[in-house]
Amino acid sequence: MPIHKDTLAYNDSHSAGDKRICVTLAKMIDANLRGAENKIWHRHPVWFLEGNPIVGYSKLKDGVRLMFWSGRSFDEPELQGDSKFKDASVLYTSVDQIVEKDLKRWLKKSIEIQWDYQNLVKRKGKLLRLK
Repeated sequence: MPIHKDTLAYNDSHSAGDKRICVTLAKMIDANLRGAENKIWHRHPVWFLEGNPIVGYSKLKDGVRLMFWSGRSFDEPELQGDSKFKDASVLYTSVDQIVEKDLKRWLKKSIEIQWDYQNLVKRKGKLLRLK
């Protein structure tokens, strides 16, 4: 699926350096998550597989945060998480910090390892592993 026009507008709304990070992430995510639905969710670009949020990014004060909803289960030291859920993220302050082989590996794991965030509310906060 092509990158959603709202995601393109989100990317364009940032400074030149942050825009380069966002554009690079969007292109790499879209190329490696074939069939994923991309949309703005909670004001940030997110990619979904079968309705389940997989990966997204958001502009923070210090840079652009790339977050994987099931990332703590990836066993990847570069991805950090400290919430009660299974999410983990990495913060980029420059496009040069994005390591393509790492991102591709994380995206592959995001397809293989998923926790059911789609039904989190219905299950009253209990996460179940899907894949």
